[in-house]
Amino acid sequence: MSPESLKTSATPRRPMSPHLQVWSWHVTMAASILNRATGIASVVGAVAVAGWLICLALGPDTYTIFLTYAKSPLGLLVWFGLSLAGFVHLMGGLRHFVWDMGAGLQPRTASALALWSMIIGVLLTIAFWAWLFVSGKVVL
Repeated sequence: MSPESLKTSATPRRPMSPHLQVWSWHVTMAASILNRATGIASVVGAVAVAGWLICLALGPDTYTIFLTYAKSPLGLLVWFGLSLAGFVHLMGGLRHFVWDMGAGLQPRTASALALWSMIIGVLLTIAFWAWLFVSGKVVL
């Protein structure tokens, strides 16, 4: 028997792995992707904080230049995005902690936890920035 005949005889042709066309989008899938993206963004935030500390260590002139950019509207948008990534990632981590304990694994509960983790992450970010503006620590 030739190798070609073995490939076609009685062996069903199946896809090697599922593709986006096979899966339908659901909230736990979106939360998983968002958790990975916010983890990457949090690493970028850590680099920004390291840059802040380096500028602080280099002296008042360098720190003033850093603050000029950090306090600009674009800088505040970056800090807002990084804090959003941090809070959403934190809530995703808490969701995974609940799942790791064996709770909330039923499909409806898992979907609800995923949705609420994203919503609470956004609400915490808004509350944090509202506090920063009301306390006068950040001004436009």
